[in-house]
Amino acid sequence: MAVPAPVVAAVLCAGAAAWLLGGDGRPVGRARLLLAGSGPTVPARGSPWERLVVSVRVHAGRWPEVACLAAGLVVALLGRSLIPLVLGVLAVPVVRRWLRVRERVRAREARAAAVIALCGAAVAELRAGAQPGQALGAAMRRTAVPGAEEAAVLAAAAFGGDVAGALREAAREPGAEGLAGMAACWRVSVDGGAGLAAGLDRLEGALRAERDRQDSLRAQLAGARSTAVVLALLPLVGLLIGTGLGADPLRVLLHTPLGMGCLLVGGVLEVLGLLWCRRIVRAGEG
Repeated sequence: MAVPAPVVAAVLCAGAAAWLLGGDGRPVGRARLLLAGSGPTVPARGSPWERLVVSVRVHAGRWPEVACLAAGLVVALLGRSLIPLVLGVLAVPVVRRWLRVRERVRAREARAAAVIALCGAAVAELRAGAQPGQALGAAMRRTAVPGAEEAAVLAAAAFGGDVAGALREAAREPGAEGLAGMAACWRVSVDGGAGLAAGLDRLEGALRAERDRQDSLRAQLAGARSTAVVLALLPLVGLLIGTGLGADPLRVLLHTPLGMGCLLVGGVLEVLGLLWCRRIVRAGEG
């Protein structure tokens, strides 16, 4: 007795979802250990409702991946074919990589903003009469740069170490490049006796101007990104229109050789178009 395709699709989707939420096949306990410190973990004890709420909070950032599986399952059930489900499963690693890239971009922007705030806080401490080491330590405790080697900088500032070297090491983090400018200001003020507050003030203005320029450029490129997204969604609109007219495009695309060929060619052209638009936007940002 043959197993219906929708049942097979549901089983495959459930397995893929379990693999996704379980952490790529690794034990859930290890995933909880990895998540410690980066968010809430699922408690070992407590009511089922509390565990469900915490689990949803833990996996809230993965909703695009789950959406790929859900969309693949829905289309597979509607079209009575496993092809959409397979495509949905294959899209999960792509979406996961996109989420990681977006998280790295957010972390870089957060570090850049923290460096600007650090310069301003250090200038305020210096102008209030604090010594350079004390001013830097107080400023770093008020505005910690995410991911930077804060402990090394604080130790160097507190015990008379190589503060400029520690700042240069911390500047290697993406987004914390402004700390290299702070290291240069510190070196000039120590060797040449120049005013550290004035140098940091000018550095803060330069970093803030650079951030404003990037924000302006990003706003100008938002129209190009929106156009690319709209053009990428047009094939889906065409499928919806065809379904509304009674043409049954899913049956043609998923159950006929000509339709499968069109689906393959259309998918390749869609990916190439998105990559081309991405290249254009990145060239504009550069």
